[in-house]
Amino acid sequence: MRSRSVLTVENFAREAPLLRQVFDERFEEPRSTRSDRFVWDWWHVPGQYTALRTPAWTYFPKDIYEAFHRRLVAWGRETLGCHDISPPWLSCYVDGCRQDLHGDLPHGPFAFVYSLTNWRTRTFRGGETLMLRDEVLDYWAGFRSEQSIEEPDLIRTIEPKFGRLTVFDPRIPHGVREVTGTRDPREGRLVIHGWFVQPRPFIQGPLRAQALSARTADLGDVLGTITLPLAGMIAFAFEVDRAGHTQRVRVLSDTTRVPSADEPERLRLITRLKKSIRAWQFGAQRGTSRVTLPIVLER
Repeated sequence: MRSRSVLTVENFAREAPLLRQVFDERFEEPRSTRSDRFVWDWWHVPGQYTALRTPAWTYFPKDIYEAFHRRLVAWGRETLGCHDISPPWLSCYVDGCRQDLHGDLPHGPFAFVYSLTNWRTRTFRGGETLMLRDEVLDYWAGFRSEQSIEEPDLIRTIEPKFGRLTVFDPRIPHGVREVTGTRDPREGRLVIHGWFVQPRPFIQGPLRAQALSARTADLGDVLGTITLPLAGMIAFAFEVDRAGHTQRVRVLSDTTRVPSADEPERLRLITRLKKSIRAWQFGAQRGTSRVTLPIVLER
């Protein structure tokens, strides 16, 4: 699934079965008093959040967790232009656990949820990630009085299938549907979650960072003309060939938002930015470089 609001990647990490195995082994014997079972925080904020949580980076064996961490960070750099992730949580949802709608500000430009839930064999109900649809955030622009509206028209649901990475704009009100039907942690909703942070250019290849920095200053002429109430982050990807020519400029991700009436102007701005990047010239280099260039717009 890919949209301006949410991106899902199936079977993201080969470490998933090992991560899941660690969790299952710790809860295999309910009468066990082993110390690594006593690491969970019962996080309960009345009317908002209820779940078990623990820092993911301390819960798993170092070698397994670091392999997963490196994979996730590398993906974020190449796909989103975010240099790192926040220290992630491991959260477990059993009967009565939920998150009501909320926005994550200002944790990072993208949130992520990586599922270790045995979704196909689940015995519980609920557990889906919930997100308000874009149409709801600009509700009256497309309102039709003769058209009925029910929950699926208002809220996007994303199932936490095993191995699925879900990445989304954390400003959009989102939550987790209440889990019912099990009190066994091994049968609940289990996810690693956090935020992609530190947006900055990412280069694969011999292109020098100083050369790219000199060119990005040129975007100020375009960005300085913005009169829109524009906020969000847009990441461009492009290649620089051996001769220093910029090629294949494209948008990787885009969370910029404006009122619907201003959408044509927002699209024209993106076209101008792409045109400006396409015109960049660099010196000759030893090989082709691939660049991810994030641009953060705030108001």
